[in-house]
Amino acid sequence: MTGMNCIFVTDLHGKPDRYDILFSIAETECPDWVLIGGDLLPGGYGRSGDIGEFLGRMSQRIRKVRETCGRTRFFIIPGNDDPRVHEPMLERMANDGLIEYVQQKCATFGGLSVVGYSFVPPSPFLLKDWEKYDVSRFTGVGCVSPEEGIRTVEVTPEEARYSTIEKDLVELAKLSDPGSTVYMFHAPPSDTPLDRTANDGKFVDHAPADIHVGSIAIRRFIEKTSPLLTLHGHIHESVRLTGDWRVKLGKSHSFGGSHDGPGLAVVRFSTDNLDNATREVVTHR
Repeated sequence: MTGMNCIFVTDLHGKPDRYDILFSIAETECPDWVLIGGDLLPGGYGRSGDIGEFLGRMSQRIRKVRETCGRTRFFIIPGNDDPRVHEPMLERMANDGLIEYVQQKCATFGGLSVVGYSFVPPSPFLLKDWEKYDVSRFTGVGCVSPEEGIRTVEVTPEEARYSTIEKDLVELAKLSDPGSTVYMFHAPPSDTPLDRTANDGKFVDHAPADIHVGSIAIRRFIEKTSPLLTLHGHIHESVRLTGDWRVKLGKSHSFGGSHDGPGLAVVRFSTDNLDNATREVVTHR
């Protein structure tokens, strides 16, 4: 099994300064892998033409990194803020050899695998393209059911009602050997420093809002299958509130890459020395 030097970022939300930081670092450091964990696109549902231009510029920057570095591979998944109607553009980037699009797919190199998963449990947000029930048909305080809200790609009422993250992860585990797999989840595992929100003291219809909003299914998956590493985003304020960006569940390392301040949080690690991983907030390059 070959060790890979990696950079992980997430929740860039289409902000040019964050992408400038990422690509500048990638061109300078030439990591083996760059992993981008969702919420890629500018805010709002966006017109296809605008998003096409954005992804076109992104493709040019990726080409430049790969021309400079040669070996660098980009692994990408969407997040809950990325309208699914734009997914074919990401798939075309993958078909052109620019990226590895690993949403519910597996890519294997040097004896290691990367598997991605974009879905998050029910949230207060209206866009539901990348939301599913977690382990049951439960919707937390202040959240909107996956059966409601807005979708840019239609699903059947049965899928919206009965599909769960838990069921998906059973199939995800079959794609590779978890012990040699890096799983890139947009959602964090539940009841950890990575899923802590700023909901303290907030009430909805007199009920207290949850302060931990991660996925029970993802946590159980980690504890049951013992992946090599899991990567997470989605809850921007978690590291600021807890001071922790990494946690160990059983034998597995889990790293959080989201950030709610200026700049971009960059997690650097080698797959053969995860204890020495680092996280840096870079504000300009």
